[in-house]
Amino acid sequence: MTAFADVTEADVRAAFDDQDYVASEDVVTSALLALRLGKPLLVEGAPGAGKTELAKTLAAGFDTDLVRLQCYEGLSAESALYEWNYTKQLLAVEGAERSVEGDASVFSEEYLLERPLLAAIASADDGERPPVLLVDEVDRADEAFEALLLEVLSDFQVSIPELGTVSATRPPVVILTSNRTRALSDALKRRCLYCHVEAPDVEREREIVARKVPALDDETAATVCGVANALRERPLRKPPGVAETLDWAEALAALDYDSLDAEAVRATLGCLLKDADDVEQVDADAIEAVLADARSRT
Repeated sequence: MTAFADVTEADVRAAFDDQDYVASEDVVTSALLALRLGKPLLVEGAPGAGKTELAKTLAAGFDTDLVRLQCYEGLSAESALYEWNYTKQLLAVEGAERSVEGDASVFSEEYLLERPLLAAIASADDGERPPVLLVDEVDRADEAFEALLLEVLSDFQVSIPELGTVSATRPPVVILTSNRTRALSDALKRRCLYCHVEAPDVEREREIVARKVPALDDETAATVCGVANALRERPLRKPPGVAETLDWAEALAALDYDSLDAEAVRATLGCLLKDADDVEQVDADAIEAVLADARSRT
């Protein structure tokens, strides 16, 4: 039985509202099922759509710890599970004040360095609620690590030859995110619930900006969201996600812009577009066209 078996939809919505996370119906339902069933949730979508923020929101909203494993090419088992503190072991062996004779051993918990996967499992039974384990951008890791992850998530236990098996009677809440840079294995997908996070429409993005950047006036916020949506329909190498929209809104609020014209867009475009070719493509004429398009959407 999971620690969140009695969580209701109202509880999930309240957690999202408390953290100012604007979620669609399918995201709320997916999060609820992941909590109740104790199954990992695979969240896919474009960069900046709020996938990582979902895990952070669940951890903060339910007042539990967030353990994050950032994936990358070449990620090793040692970096994800555990490794021994070899320097400390060597000092213990060579130090005059420390003896490893008899029952003493340098292969004990004192010398063990917990990495995210082991940390999440080892601490799952400690508090009132288990932690949220965020496996971020799992598609960036290679297939060998994916196989390791599948094994760990199947039983929520880690075998340490020198110490034994560390297991969790209450599994952590597991959120895996993917930008779909490569296809994940069918085996991993079968182990998980699935949720695809879409880019928000103008109205939902306006709600997000209103909650996250309340200092920005409503009219400017509406134009900001309209511009972001209009740019997503252009053939850009890296269309702006919600994260970029929020960066831009915060920049405009910090600069005390009370309106958004072509000059203001050009001056702050680096907050919204993060690719040199995209910035070059959005010239003066394009900015005017995007602004006109944006105002027609609001």
